[in-house]
Amino acid sequence: MTKLYVNPKVKKGHLNPELQGHFSEHLGRCIYEGIYVGENSDIPNVNGMRTDVVEALKEIHVPVLRWPGGCFADEYHWKDGIGPREGRKKMINTHWGGVVEDNSFGTHEFMELCRQLGCKTYINGNMGSGTVQEMSEWVEYMTFDGVSPMADLRKANGHEAPWTVDYFGVGNENWGCGGNMRPEFYGDMYRRYQTYVRNYNSGKPIHKIACGANAEDYHWTDKVLETVFDHGFGYMSGMSLHYYTLPTGKWDKKGSALEFDEKDWYRTLKATLKMEQLIRGHGAIMDQYDPKKKIGMIIDEWGTWYDVEPGTNPGFLYQQNTMRDALVAGINLNLFNKHCDRVKMANIAQMVNVLQAVILTEGAKMVKTPTWYVFHMYQHHQDGELMESSVETKEVGLEEDAKVPNLTESVSMSRDGKLHMTITNLSLEENYEVESVFADSRVKAVKGEILTGDRSAHNTFEAPNEVHTEEFAAVSVDGDRIRFTVPACSVLHLEVTPE
Repeated sequence: MTKLYVNPKVKKGHLNPELQGHFSEHLGRCIYEGIYVGENSDIPNVNGMRTDVVEALKEIHVPVLRWPGGCFADEYHWKDGIGPREGRKKMINTHWGGVVEDNSFGTHEFMELCRQLGCKTYINGNMGSGTVQEMSEWVEYMTFDGVSPMADLRKANGHEAPWTVDYFGVGNENWGCGGNMRPEFYGDMYRRYQTYVRNYNSGKPIHKIACGANAEDYHWTDKVLETVFDHGFGYMSGMSLHYYTLPTGKWDKKGSALEFDEKDWYRTLKATLKMEQLIRGHGAIMDQYDPKKKIGMIIDEWGTWYDVEPGTNPGFLYQQNTMRDALVAGINLNLFNKHCDRVKMANIAQMVNVLQAVILTEGAKMVKTPTWYVFHMYQHHQDGELMESSVETKEVGLEEDAKVPNLTESVSMSRDGKLHMTITNLSLEENYEVESVFADSRVKAVKGEILTGDRSAHNTFEAPNEVHTEEFAAVSVDGDRIRFTVPACSVLHLEVTPE
């Protein structure tokens, strides 16, 4: 029997709700059709935002939303997206599909979406093709409460009071689509640009996020921090990290979202577990400059990336979502919890209709993906305290270079004193009997929910409930321990009430 140890007396760190953040880019049908349909649409909406999508996102308590990109951010000029919609500039979205971007979803619309969701705002500024003045004026437009050219322009466009910008990304992927910069050059640019991201409201400071590395580019992390910290400067609230899970490890042929075998299953999970190596590697470099961990690691793009669904625009990055994606989500969210001392935010890519989306839409139809259900279970960790825990594991898999641990877990305590355990079973075939022992504590009650199914099980518009969570009641309680069996290919959440 597998042992899972929990010590409810030892708190390891605080779990920011933002660890379960989301990302929405002007890419494919994420914004248009997915989130925003306009006030005149036949699809039910509130101020242009799809009612069904907003309600589904509220169910998982989206804590923070990143916008407008992604690569799109560094070609986005915010003044094109304000004022009367009929007068807004049109442009070609050169990064994603070559379609016309009519800028009908801009700053006001994004802030309205966040208002409806009740989430924090994460704006990504344009460093790649934008000026310091442009970035400075955008911050003034959004946050200044007084008399100024940009505040007056905001008021003229119908919003008297300033908004709150919780996080501001100074550029995106500046090592690539954001300007192909060298890390030392970006470090100097960050110092310059962030100077003009003013905190106009001292009671609501903007947390500034520097562009971090692509996957294992440790040189970028080191040289950016070295440059930023030169002469004792070093101001930043966070530094990003981007890592996508590719089953094949190859960008030119990533593999299908739906058609995959057992080897592909384990290769995918092996690839996603690399996230821990990256967190540790970049975290060690950050420790050299920031030993007190004041700078958060912001993993603001993560998730699976497959070949697009056949017959869809290759620039729209539309893919289906199976139990394989559910396991990827559960594994990563457990990892973020375990490393909450350094990881302060994570944003899955992306929210609707793009990559590892939590929601898919087709016209007036909407479906929740298996990944949505994982976020729905894991929301109980938000704002909790990470508890000391560990689980006995063994390796599973078909190939020596694609072996993975059979189980991952994380445990938190919510403010009401209940323990929330999330467990993933990475094996496709084996169920595992687990005995969980709680140090110096006795268990009063347990209730649970589980997501499980065949490896390629997924929801469609014709069959939207093929994959969904179900009650998990097969748990026995015996004093300071509980026993249960975690099925193959599953994500499990247990709520434990101590005596």
